[in-house]
Amino acid sequence: MRKIITFITIILTISMQGEALAKDLGKYGATYPIIEEDAISQLKKAIAKYDWEKFKSKQKEKIKNFKPKDLVDLPVAKEDKVFKVDMTGAIKEDIIGRDGKIIYPKGYKYNPMEYVFMRRIIVFINGKDEKQIEWYKKSPYPTDMRTMLLITDGSYLDVRKKLNTLTVYYANREIIERMGIKAVPSVAVQKGTELEVQEYALKKEK
Repeated sequence: MRKIITFITIILTISMQGEALAKDLGKYGATYPIIEEDAISQLKKAIAKYDWEKFKSKQKEKIKNFKPKDLVDLPVAKEDKVFKVDMTGAIKEDIIGRDGKIIYPKGYKYNPMEYVFMRRIIVFINGKDEKQIEWYKKSPYPTDMRTMLLITDGSYLDVRKKLNTLTVYYANREIIERMGIKAVPSVAVQKGTELEVQEYALKKEK
């Protein structure tokens, strides 16, 4: 496919240059009929021969098997637990104003929850764990419009089908570490200027 696109680019470039430089140079020496197929005909044949169904099938498979590279394998929660997370962080570089002066210097610490309220209820589960899928189904979160479901592993397409929902996202390492998630399933909500995380221990089947 890349060869075809590159070929098209070359053809277009040559065409534009040809139009810009074209002029009658007269006739020099003997002339012969062109036996080779023109480039457009060759391109049409190449496109016609290409297996587009195979290409679409491969793309669908890539989408189905897609996973971020920075997922974190979290353990299953062993007990019900609630803890608070201080979201205070440090600025990684100077914040410069329009006048060129530094408003906030690198290293300045701030808590975003002092300025913005997070309305979302963020639920973390392992998408490969059927018990966690069932726990989520039976919880009040699927019907709560504020819920955002993040999976730490598994296929987001499979989870979407099992839960009959379109809103399933991956929880990458940055999110996990920033929000202090240590086990799954967990639920994170803002309480005051802190993040409250609740871990749920799944009951063992008798």
